[in-house]
Amino acid sequence: MQSVSTQSESTMDVPKTGLPVTIITGFLGSGKTTLLNHILTNQQGLKTAVLVNEFGEIGIDNELIIQTDEDKNMVELSNGCICCTINNDLVDAVYKVLERQDQIDYLVVETTGLADPLPVALTFLGTELRDLTRLDSIVTVVDSENFSLDLFNSEAAYSQIAYGDIILLNKTDLVDEANVDALEVRIRDIKEGARILRTVKGQIPLAALLSVGLFESDKYFDPAAESDHHDHDHHDHDHHDHSACDHDHGHCDHDHDHHHHSNHLENDGFTSISFESDRPFSIRKFQHFLDNQIPTSVFRAKGILWFDESPKRHIFHLSGKRFSLDDDEWKGTPKNQLVLIGQGLDHAELRSQIESCLCPSSQNKGKGFGR
Repeated sequence: MQSVSTQSESTMDVPKTGLPVTIITGFLGSGKTTLLNHILTNQQGLKTAVLVNEFGEIGIDNELIIQTDEDKNMVELSNGCICCTINNDLVDAVYKVLERQDQIDYLVVETTGLADPLPVALTFLGTELRDLTRLDSIVTVVDSENFSLDLFNSEAAYSQIAYGDIILLNKTDLVDEANVDALEVRIRDIKEGARILRTVKGQIPLAALLSVGLFESDKYFDPAAESDHHDHDHHDHDHHDHSACDHDHGHCDHDHDHHHHSNHLENDGFTSISFESDRPFSIRKFQHFLDNQIPTSVFRAKGILWFDESPKRHIFHLSGKRFSLDDDEWKGTPKNQLVLIGQGLDHAELRSQIESCLCPSSQNKGKGFGR
């Protein structure tokens, strides 16, 4: 998704050469969208474009991003992990930002919770985007309460720490200070020299996140070697012809796949289950599903939920063992949208259990699908 926000005066120092880019990464449920909303509501005069990638067929995050008066254009990067499958879409989306008539000052890219941030960074360094953008930093959001769960089950979670320039220890209000201290020691063992900051609900001054100049491209990318093989990138800044590309399998001749290939999803065993229905859930049945049926291997769940007993729109988040359900007003026709992400999931059983949460009066079962 692309979202643009602006205020009257600029008080931040924006580099003059190349659109500055910040990549926000972090494991499932760490608080990336909360941080993104904090950035959008504290712009300090910048026009900031935001690209959001989701893992799953339903785009939930685009319903959860703060909407501003300048939100006129939308670009979704969905149905896949940005570091594995949709690098071409990312390049095209960045071009749409660069070509806007109202000049954008800053670009923030939020990855899925399962993304390895390095291939995303190399998309900016190893394509023609290197002449038009400047990668400022990789910001990694860490769930201070569930970090050990993340670390020992996912290559992606480890890579997010290893490549992070700024590590935000989020949700520190849910953990004893001694445990946060121990967590910081463990993270420094993984990424020596990282800038580690502690936050609650992503609340942090933007000057500590944006235009910090912490990404060191020479650690990961040799532009001289790249130019020997891809001189044409310097001369063609128009949109590429993607007619020969296989986007479903992440292959494209100008995609620099040798940099971007990643097996972390296969190695980690993560899949997603997406569910939609135009009928409401029963609160009692959905509560039973959460209390007694949902497997511990579901690391993350999020949704926009409709309950028969309530006229409200309910925003659902589950991270680890904790879940929240916040009331809101419907922006359109009520419906249920739910995404679950985990390891070793039995898709058929989970779909059946979720369908059983629909009200007895429902004549149409929800549409379930997964990857």
